[in-house]
Amino acid sequence: MALGKNQSSSVTEFVLAGFPNLNSTKVELFSVFLLVYLLTPTGSVLIVGVVGADTRLQTPMYFFLGNLSCLEILLTSIIIPKMLSKFLLSQHTISFAACITQFYLYFFLGASEFLLLAIMSVDRYLAICHPLRYPLLMSGAVCFCVTLACWMGGLLLVLGPTVAVALLPFCGQDAVVRHFCDSGPLLHLACANTKRLEEVDFILASLVIVSSLMITAASYGHIVLAVLSIPSASGRQKTFSTCTSHLMVVTLFYGSAIFLYVPSQSGSVDTNWEVAIVTTFVTPLLNPFIYTLRNEQVKEALKDMFKKVVADCLCHPLLAKSFNKKTVR
Repeated sequence: MALGKNQSSSVTEFVLAGFPNLNSTKVELFSVFLLVYLLTPTGSVLIVGVVGADTRLQTPMYFFLGNLSCLEILLTSIIIPKMLSKFLLSQHTISFAACITQFYLYFFLGASEFLLLAIMSVDRYLAICHPLRYPLLMSGAVCFCVTLACWMGGLLLVLGPTVAVALLPFCGQDAVVRHFCDSGPLLHLACANTKRLEEVDFILASLVIVSSLMITAASYGHIVLAVLSIPSASGRQKTFSTCTSHLMVVTLFYGSAIFLYVPSQSGSVDTNWEVAIVTTFVTPLLNPFIYTLRNEQVKEALKDMFKKVVADCLCHPLLAKSFNKKTVR
């Protein structure tokens, strides 16, 4: 590790330890993460594109979904490229500034995603339980304001802890026991008493994760009661089908994040890397597939967009000429 000077530490680089006992399979890991990095942004970009292009999807639910997809694109883009360079170039180090930047962006985007998932659950509650007032309660201006609040909330909530971590003195062991600059491993590398900062992290994690989870649980509790009051089975199934995609994403995201961040930071830092994989790779990868495979409107919009693209390509003079020549042959 290179040594130098910053405001409070002699450390200028950290070593990303990566995945314990898996460093011998670098080629396989590189292939897996490259595939994840190609699939996740592609799926999320498709969702953003189809939501913006199809007028049938110009509703609050899909507006929030588009923002969620943007968060997923950014989240994977701040972690996976560094992982790919680690496997391809054997570049195991990350600079102090890059590590703090990655730390901030990861928690900013994660906090914003938790807040947005809670807003999405409230949106489903209002749509199902208050259908007549829904257009007024979730107007375009309201959707924009609450979405902006989610982004700004994540941006500001983690600013203080990030500055505090950046000012810590780091010395001795230089390996970060995960594939990115996470809070727990970084605090364990500090050669200062970090108990108070760990308590602040715990309070903020509980505030964001648990409060948004309570909002989500309360919203779905009311939704379940409303659905059960519908007399016909087909009506119950049709009504609740609009929530299944969001509910699956919420279960994945909250389950892994609570296990990883709500317990005390002094806990099992060395053994939580498997859960970190779910949070940083598996959930962003599955989200686009969950929202497309479980949502008939999105599937229909994607089919129509694909047909339009094919039709536009065939209408292009050069492509049409080439296609006609192949057809004649």
